[in-house]
Amino acid sequence: MDNFVAHILVVDDDEGIRTLVKKYLNENNYLVTTANSAEDAFEKIQIIKFDLIILDIMMPGKSGLEFIKENQKKLDTPVILLTAKGEANERVEGLEVGADDYLPKPFEPKELILRIQNIIRKTKKSDQKRVIQFENIKIDLNKQLIIKKNTEYKINNTEKKILEKMINNPGKTFSREDIGILTELDKERSIDVIITRLRKKIEIDPKNPKFLQTIRGAGYVLWIE
Repeated sequence: MDNFVAHILVVDDDEGIRTLVKKYLNENNYLVTTANSAEDAFEKIQIIKFDLIILDIMMPGKSGLEFIKENQKKLDTPVILLTAKGEANERVEGLEVGADDYLPKPFEPKELILRIQNIIRKTKKSDQKRVIQFENIKIDLNKQLIIKKNTEYKINNTEKKILEKMINNPGKTFSREDIGILTELDKERSIDVIITRLRKKIEIDPKNPKFLQTIRGAGYVLWIE
């Protein structure tokens, strides 16, 4: 899947639901990140700009409604609530505090896709940079390609997540923890390997990087301006 329709965060304490929803959305060309709690979701929205959040209401710890209330002033991402049977009051309250739609469990996956499509169609913004060019290098996230001196290098989905964030935040340093949350990787060595791989595709001299640099003790930064 080279071109994803949107990046969606699925928040549910039920691993089975997270897995099934992610699988179905992936099959329909959506990029999916998951969170098992409101607290986990909060960490991820600090790092990633999602196109839409699918949010369970009833979870251990903070509920989905509490998550919306606490973040409504800074959360401009559309939200679809997943509600259990008999949670009519919570559905109404969810819509009142800023949710865009709700879907009662159990639900048909096709209906979820249709609701997502309706919201994305109305709210998806086009201000995110998808293609950039600097010196003899072109990064095209739409085609998942890096073109360097007329040589094409394919980038995978994990590399795309990192570049998408860095391209739209040039000069910002991302720690290994930031990148770990973004890519759902928890080993520093794995993150370093990905950065090394990206440097080979971007840099003229990967051992002496000019663009994708290491900030000692802080993390990585992409200098393109």
